[in-house]
Amino acid sequence: SILKGLSLAAQKYGDQIISVGVDTWGVDYVLLSEKQEMLGQPYHYRDPRTDGMLNLATSRVPQQEIFDATGLQFMEINTLYQLLAMQQTDPELLKQARTFLMMPDFFHWLLSGSQVVEFTNATTTQCLNPLTGDWAYDLLRKLEIPTSMLPKLVSPGTKLGTLREEVMQQTGLSKIDVITPATHDTASAVAAIPTSQTGNPNWAYISSGTWSLMGVEVNSAVLGKRAFELNFTNEGGIDGTYRLLKNIMGLWLVQECKRSYERQGQTMEYSELAEAAASAEPFRSLVDPDDPRFLSPTDMPEAISQYCRESGQPVPETAGQYIRCALESLALKYRKVSGWLEELTGTPIEVIHIVGGGTKNELLNQFTANACQIPVITGPVEATGLGNVLVQARAVGAVSSLSEIREIVLNSVETKRYEPQEKTIWAQAIQRFDSLLNNNKVES
Repeated sequence: SILKGLSLAAQKYGDQIISVGVDTWGVDYVLLSEKQEMLGQPYHYRDPRTDGMLNLATSRVPQQEIFDATGLQFMEINTLYQLLAMQQTDPELLKQARTFLMMPDFFHWLLSGSQVVEFTNATTTQCLNPLTGDWAYDLLRKLEIPTSMLPKLVSPGTKLGTLREEVMQQTGLSKIDVITPATHDTASAVAAIPTSQTGNPNWAYISSGTWSLMGVEVNSAVLGKRAFELNFTNEGGIDGTYRLLKNIMGLWLVQECKRSYERQGQTMEYSELAEAAASAEPFRSLVDPDDPRFLSPTDMPEAISQYCRESGQPVPETAGQYIRCALESLALKYRKVSGWLEELTGTPIEVIHIVGGGTKNELLNQFTANACQIPVITGPVEATGLGNVLVQARAVGAVSSLSEIREIVLNSVETKRYEPQEKTIWAQAIQRFDSLLNNNKVES
């Protein structure tokens, strides 16, 4: 598919194309053998093989020590636990690994022949030490994960070389540069936040899609006991910055409800689901979006129903009620995370930027402004693509700085602003939601 896309681009733009770079989601990886062959097919992070691996890791190394060494949120999808799962189920295959590459680095290798791992995606693995900026060798050795397979780390905007000869022949492209963008899609998206406030920590972002990644940009990783207790993560950004953030389950809740309805023969577009939610009763039922039962349920509406029954709430009865429950709960979780971010940084958040596909959900955008009681600015939808291209542009000298990248986006894309509304009823909902998180039971 990548070669086909490059071929189409070559036909349309020809010599105007001067570079290419790949970004993907985080945590997933490829292992290569001594003969440079793939060792099996890559696993998706939702594969259940990691079940129990977090407990295994913390039985070997104290949880606080793992956090101090990596600064990352504890989630069993993390690469660290995927490698532990492989160590348990297929140790011989793991021993054969000579090269570890994250997904975008694997594609960069296929395009250029260069084997490196780019910093922003490496920080999603829970295998990197944010204090040294290098792999967390001591931790990995304690967990008996081989470190000889780990390549050199490079920064966003690194020129890896030019296209392989065979790629040029297959695509019709000339000898263009292969450049690492911020290869973690969220890092690329945050690079393209349309703000003139780079360096000012008074804004937060939500990269909204299947996952909602909510955070702030900081100059160094935020570690310590409180960040550990709140299970925050420090993922890499442009120019050595870190994105202090929390992974929130996101629109996965809605996507899986839609999939469930379709299995039952009830086809509804996302716009129809949003309309049904808008007309449903407010705050009838709430859930913690990050409850583990929502990660890979066989039936999302039933998982929501089960949560509501266990917490003493009315069980949703219609599609609109399920979707409204999901959207209100997400907005309330954003408000909770916003408060934690302010606590960890000591800086009030004055505006939230939402980027990515989730910006199309206008009901959630308004709910977010209502819950957080600050303005929300949405756009661009394709922030990841813009950030990718503009980091490449900086690498070739067409753009000078991260501030200029964001100014370009600010002056080039259409955004929408949502002002907070309905303060009183949302304040009441916040109290109910806080009680839910504290007790897993809603107080009336």
